[in-house]
Amino acid sequence: MKCVLPILVLFSCLAVSAGSFGQSYYNVVKYGAHNDSSRKATAAIAKAIAAASKAGGGTVYFPAGKYLTGPIHLKSNITILIDAGAELHFSDDFDDYLPMVKSRYEGVDVTSFSPLFYAYEAENIAIKGRGIIDGHGRKWWHFVEGYKEGQERSKWQLIFDGLNKDILLPDDPKQMKRGFLRPPFIQPMFCKNVLIEGITIRNSPFWTVNPEFCENVTVTGVTINNPPSPNTDGINPESCKYVHISNCHISVGDDCITIKSGKDVPGRTKAAPAQNYTITNCTMLSGHGGVVIGSEMSGGVRNITISNCVFDGTDRGIRIKTARGRGGVVEVIRVDNIIMKNIRDQAIVLDMEYAKVPVEPVSERTPVFRNIRLSNITAYTKTALYINGLEEMPVQEFSLSDAYFEAEQGITIRKAKDVELHKVRINVKRGSPLVTENVQGLSVDGFTSGPKL
Repeated sequence: MKCVLPILVLFSCLAVSAGSFGQSYYNVVKYGAHNDSSRKATAAIAKAIAAASKAGGGTVYFPAGKYLTGPIHLKSNITILIDAGAELHFSDDFDDYLPMVKSRYEGVDVTSFSPLFYAYEAENIAIKGRGIIDGHGRKWWHFVEGYKEGQERSKWQLIFDGLNKDILLPDDPKQMKRGFLRPPFIQPMFCKNVLIEGITIRNSPFWTVNPEFCENVTVTGVTINNPPSPNTDGINPESCKYVHISNCHISVGDDCITIKSGKDVPGRTKAAPAQNYTITNCTMLSGHGGVVIGSEMSGGVRNITISNCVFDGTDRGIRIKTARGRGGVVEVIRVDNIIMKNIRDQAIVLDMEYAKVPVEPVSERTPVFRNIRLSNITAYTKTALYINGLEEMPVQEFSLSDAYFEAEQGITIRKAKDVELHKVRINVKRGSPLVTENVQGLSVDGFTSGPKL
């Protein structure tokens, strides 16, 4: 009898745990979702999320099958689990993304179409699994590309106009005044403890993974595939802190990973920097840039580490860009152990004249780049390195160490201060391997060059 009682107690505990675990799953099919995409599952998914939220949280589960849906709004303590074999296909009916919600578009706070996945002031939320989510962005892309200034405004633009009469506008408000702002695919705003893991994402209407003003964000093991398309960046964490991006595979229509913090006056007013990010073990294929900072960086960007990544076929590798009028400080950037192949333009570029603006006195509108260190870089590219500061604010404290370039053109450094090149080997097809102009405090050692192999 002494042996029987512990076994019974063990079975009893197991039964309770299994029961509790089972209760935390909310299968969307049981809430009325059709997994053959025969009708929209938007309401059924909302019911499952509401039920889980009422219970204090849980996992909203999508078994294998195809689901057609409108936007999905997450609440605190909710995990969306998209199982292997499950596909979520988002509607391309613009009306499904009404009513408009508080959002941010290219660094400007607006009220606009609901993102496809959206959360506002939530915590402990996740989107994970081995399934697929498809944004069916083509109709959104075509609407924007076909828009002509002066044409009759659509009902969505009129709604936008009414909701955004008093917003702070950037220096060039053309995009905002157009009033048709495509929704990001995944946009949590003012959230804490956000996890996006394992899923495959494709055909985003606009920026793909776009957390805004969030704290403790992890994006890991995610695959993003967007075809050539306007502004379909991969991962754009904006004005967040403690961001971890790892083991992702990205091929998109714009930048693969971009770090931002707001545009011009709207960004400086919010004064919410992007800070304390780690990006590691990622591969980037098609895209304008591999990892990009800016050009919307008016709230500042600091304490960023980028390591152990491969860029193959992007237009540029590491790119930091801004312009007069942005303001903001980009500082303490560390890049290490990067391999770049088939880079169509520059492997590394720091450009403070991304937009041409006349020289002006130093003020809050003046951007700053400083304390930027790169090491262990191998690149096969058109241009090895391009640095272009401002007359009134040169790029400061830049170093490049242990680098190897096979390039059409070499290194050009303009308007910079305190620049160090250590153990850099560059083989160029034409021109000088190193050109400098208006550089103060240049230190070069172990620099070797030869013809492109």
